[in-house]
Amino acid sequence: MDPAQFFTASRLAIVAGKGGVGKTTVSAALALAAARSGFTTLIVEVEGKSGLAAAFGEPPLAYDEILLSPAGRRGDGEVRARALTSDDALLEYLQDHGMARLSKRLVASGMLDVVATAVPGIKDILVLGKVKQLERAVARGEPGAPDLLVLDAPAAGHAITFLQSARGLVDAVKVGPINNQASDVLELLTDPARCQVVLVTLPEETPVNELVETAYSLEDKVGVSLGPVVVNGLYPELAGLDTDPDAAAAAAGTNLRSGEAAALAAAADFRRHRMALQRHQLERLEELLPLPQLRLPYLFNPALGVADLERLATCVLNGLAATLHLAPSAPSAVAGPGAAEG
Repeated sequence: MDPAQFFTASRLAIVAGKGGVGKTTVSAALALAAARSGFTTLIVEVEGKSGLAAAFGEPPLAYDEILLSPAGRRGDGEVRARALTSDDALLEYLQDHGMARLSKRLVASGMLDVVATAVPGIKDILVLGKVKQLERAVARGEPGAPDLLVLDAPAAGHAITFLQSARGLVDAVKVGPINNQASDVLELLTDPARCQVVLVTLPEETPVNELVETAYSLEDKVGVSLGPVVVNGLYPELAGLDTDPDAAAAAAGTNLRSGEAAALAAAADFRRHRMALQRHQLERLEELLPLPQLRLPYLFNPALGVADLERLATCVLNGLAATLHLAPSAPSAVAGPGAAEG
């Protein structure tokens, strides 16, 4: 199936996962994959601590958009990026409503933190409200608007409260602009034609358990639609690991130095164990959360660059092409929470 169908299924893809599973890398890979399918993509970063821009050789992201990857001659779209903070979103909101002077005083005095303490979830709604504004620009096809938004969400624990903030404020604040904003954000998050969540994990027990728990929490408490699950950091399967190192060296017409055979045997044993572990976790994940899986390889580089991200983008495109079911799941499409472990 054409991967373009995935990138047009929703105008906003929210990438979330446990800290350390590579969700920022996956956000970049998704954006590059969309660009190679002809779509201009805007990555939105909300935590401000990722190395996304550095992977493209750019300085840290700010509120204004920057170009990470230009359009290519093959019809590729652009990849752009920006950061969003609650302070910046509040400034823009108040300025748009004729209260520029008040907005500057509010942020400079630190009163935003006081408001945030008094109204839990208000900071998240400020950011999500800006995301909603960007999504509407995509829907209307405004000049300069991208074709797709990729939101690099907070780590899993905060992601739930981040996305749940709209429903909480709708219940807590019954009238006024806060209720209107929260209601609009909730409509965005619960409409599969506008938004889907792509969860990221590693092929390890704890990340898989947390991803399953996060998936059920997001569907039950927020009502979002879940897209494919990305399993990141997979070691490639290798054959011949049971071969005796001395025998392999002899067949190759060489000799091993003292200790090398033992070291090679230990490395082979580690790799066998690792492959068995990840196969087991992939099977567990498929059983506990029946969603399509996009599998990305482990890259043996200390710092990822554009070439690495392009390689992962190719894996995303190949995975989407091989996936039979690309459409986001309905809120009731997965098994009940009782199926999850841990």
